[in-house]
Amino acid sequence: MFKKVNTALLGLALAMGMTSANADEAKKVDVLLIGGGIMSTTLGVWINELEPSWSMEMVERLDGVALESSNGWNNAGTGHSALAELNYTPEDDKGNVTIPKAVEINEAFQVSRQFWAWQVQQGVLKNPRSFINTTPHMSFVWGDDNIKFLKKRYEALQASPLFAGMQYSEDPAVIKKWVPLMMEGRDPNQKIAATWSPLGTDMNFGEITRQFAAHLQTKPNFDLKLSSEVQDITKNADGTWRVSYKNLKDGTKTETDAKFVFIGAGGGALHLLQKSGIPEAKEYAGFPVGGSFLVTDNPAIAEQHLAKAYGKASVGAPPMSVPHLDTRVLDGKRVILFGPFATFSTKFLKEGSYLDLLTSTTTHNIWPMTKVGIKEYPLVEYLAGQLMLSDEDRLNALKEYFPNAKAEDWRLWQAGQRVQIIKRDEAAGGVLKLGTEIVAAQDGSIAGLLGASPGASTAAPIMLSVLQKVFKDKVATPEWQTKLHQIVPSYGTQLNSDPAKVAAEWAYTAKILELPTPPVIGQVAAPAAPAAEKAEAPKENAARDMAL
Repeated sequence: MFKKVNTALLGLALAMGMTSANADEAKKVDVLLIGGGIMSTTLGVWINELEPSWSMEMVERLDGVALESSNGWNNAGTGHSALAELNYTPEDDKGNVTIPKAVEINEAFQVSRQFWAWQVQQGVLKNPRSFINTTPHMSFVWGDDNIKFLKKRYEALQASPLFAGMQYSEDPAVIKKWVPLMMEGRDPNQKIAATWSPLGTDMNFGEITRQFAAHLQTKPNFDLKLSSEVQDITKNADGTWRVSYKNLKDGTKTETDAKFVFIGAGGGALHLLQKSGIPEAKEYAGFPVGGSFLVTDNPAIAEQHLAKAYGKASVGAPPMSVPHLDTRVLDGKRVILFGPFATFSTKFLKEGSYLDLLTSTTTHNIWPMTKVGIKEYPLVEYLAGQLMLSDEDRLNALKEYFPNAKAEDWRLWQAGQRVQIIKRDEAAGGVLKLGTEIVAAQDGSIAGLLGASPGASTAAPIMLSVLQKVFKDKVATPEWQTKLHQIVPSYGTQLNSDPAKVAAEWAYTAKILELPTPPVIGQVAAPAAPAAEKAEAPKENAARDMAL
């Protein structure tokens, strides 16, 4: 009997020894990035700049980077700087247009411009024309109330140097010079108004992501794991995190221990934060909203439009639903996209699972979801209405922007999924959070990003915020401070209050990013656009200012 017990104990000891040995065999890195999109690659580049000796591993579920939300076909490619997006300038209770959110978004985009300019100088990003190009941004409205709102918005924005160069007009002849396609066939008696900004850009975030990943792969202490799905995230006794993932091609399983984990997995981030078990993740739920666009690549149509023209969102509609008629270049072709039209799927990712919504629902977040569903009933109505749209309905919506549109020139394209944030709230039970939120453990050892808008446009400042949150002591060091100011000269300052600094930043980034000379910043409000013959409009060769 004792022999059997001893044998059993020996077997148990050996098994424990083997388990311990396997644990010791786990790869160890300083940083592990989950997701191969714009957020993770941007953070990877930031960290490589600040701590080049740190080891990093990136784990991506798909067969390549930039295949989900960062893919050009899965987003609108707008360099969001609040030049045209009306939802960033809401009216207050007194009917005044408020601009703080617009200024905040624009300030963030200036950080992105500086970050990208630095990467071009360092050879990390190649030809700027491959990822950022001039495409005027416009707001376009009709109806007395909307025209009144747009004029007030234009006047309010003149207080900020960040919006210099913007023009306003209610003259159809002026607007036709800006966007001839949108004026063809339009009722001459229709009251319309538009703003036009030469500072707008079209972005290829997929290209930035691929170039960042390619650069990181040249580093000996960086490892990219593709076709690898994270299955578990657990905290080790020493405070590091064990990330277990499976290769979807051959089924092999790998474990990596990381001092810091960043979850930049888009719609997949909520599930992974929940897997980690950090209490901060219990505050959140997610609701998926997809989007589809009408697309045309007919050259006779595409060559007549060079702008991102934003309208006004329907009441109750989410920010991502603001309709816009966009010039894009995708897969080497100039195309026009119109939308988005909201779609619904229980998937959190375009390549996700139909069980995503169900499996993300917990006893902690079901009540906030219920409260938001009741409170945000107009949003529910909006989504229901969108799901019932026919092809004719979508064409009619397009005709409000392009009156001569014909069904045979357009096809419907399903773009990416976005997960709207729902957060537990003591007073309201739950609130719908617009924008992005960094969710981090109290000790800063793991963090994730939730939310959608403005997303990729502000990846650089958002990831800088991650660094400030989880590496607070490092950020305070002279070494990091010097490097941060070198990469982003305006770091730590508010450009909005200093016209001279805005002008200097614009000139610096425009030169490196090969963008047109920025407008002169005046000290007084710019006048509305004059008569049609004097209106400033895109140059004849402006069509070349496209991402290729």
